[in-house]
Amino acid sequence: MRARVIQRSKLSARDRDSMFFLLKRHFLGVDRRVFNTDLNEKNWIILIENTKDELVGFSTIYLYRTNYKGETLNVIYSGDTIVDRSAWNSFYLPRVWIKTVKEICSREESDRVVWLLITSGYRTYRFLPIFWKQYYPKYDMETPSDVRSLIDYLARERFGDQYDHDLGIVKFDHPQKLIHELAIVPEGKRSDPHIAFFNKLNPRHAQGDELVCFAELDDENLSAAGRRMVSASMTSKKIA
Repeated sequence: MRARVIQRSKLSARDRDSMFFLLKRHFLGVDRRVFNTDLNEKNWIILIENTKDELVGFSTIYLYRTNYKGETLNVIYSGDTIVDRSAWNSFYLPRVWIKTVKEICSREESDRVVWLLITSGYRTYRFLPIFWKQYYPKYDMETPSDVRSLIDYLARERFGDQYDHDLGIVKFDHPQKLIHELAIVPEGKRSDPHIAFFNKLNPRHAQGDELVCFAELDDENLSAAGRRMVSASMTSKKIA
């Protein structure tokens, strides 16, 4: 596989079509107009292609700054992210994602980088405990009040009235729902404490509800697996 990391403005019409149809194969309720509007708000795109130059995964990134209690933050907001089932056994996309985030944030003035992630799928949520030591919400730790306040601020700023503060959930007016076979948690995975916790917090994930998640993106917060991922990613070509 290979990765292309490009600015959204440099996407070709073919790239956009491939992204849309890949998303549509995995989600219900994917509307081309909504997809285009959402995509046009992002500034970086990661495209993963196989040896036949077919798109097998992508992730959209919106990097922006916000001011919270007098502090300037770099916020990485993850938009649409999908990996085709043919590439599920690969960590290629998260490896490239970490490399990309580190590079684009190194160009920013503010040192503090936070990750705002929303997910309706347990597979995406499961990456949090794999690559990060502290992230929220977390099954074995209550979210600290100061972190909770920051999450609420970021979620309200990004999603407005679509964010339910009490539930920590974003309910979009036009949600995208994972196709039935992908939305169901296999019996063998339901005992995983992280997945069980995700299901508890987001019981309507199959209807497209998105759980708001948060992590500090700094090297000290990387897990052992995250550090190995960074080491592997730094050997690859820099983004343009």
